Amino acid sequence: MEHRNATANETAYDRRWTRDLLDSIRCAAVILGLLFLVDWAAGTLTLWRSLLWAALAALLFVVLCPSRVSAGEGWLASRRLLRPRRVRTDLLVSVRCRDGIAQRLVLRDAFGARVELDPQVLVNNPDLWHRLAEDARKSQTNGTMTCGATALLRMSERIERETAATVFKVSGLD
Repeated sequence: MEHRNATANETAYDRRWTRDLLDSIRCAAVILGLLFLVDWAAGTLTLWRSLLWAALAALLFVVLCPSRVSAGEGWLASRRLLRPRRVRTDLLVSVRCRDGIAQRLVLRDAFGARVELDPQVLVNNPDLWHRLAEDARKSQTNGTMTCGATALLRMSERIERETAATVFKVSGLD
């Protein structure tokens, strides 16, 4: 029982964030290098064009830069470059899954706070998912969550499916 209380107070982080950040930096640097190389080879590299390419690479980095997701007992936070967002997961009102080019999980709490995150972050980090699922159950029990049970169930099934596939792959049973 003491162990459960100790882990309940710990903060869970996205373990792949650093690698994803470095990948974003590498991608922007490669594009910048290629643009400089092509412009230099063509003999058209000038100061203004260099600044334009640097701005383009910086814009690419901003677009690719991943959110840093963390969660603790009763909260989940997502920090982008300029603005952190935090939601009370023990007082969730809704959980929705937005489909599109990039699938997003949208969490909204009773105070109007809203966090969007990539569901793959939860798939890659079982401790984040466990923290969110546990607090979402509290919201359902308290009656604050009016919609989102289906989205959470689908997310849970996806995580279980991908975890099982990973276990089979690692054990050589795939």
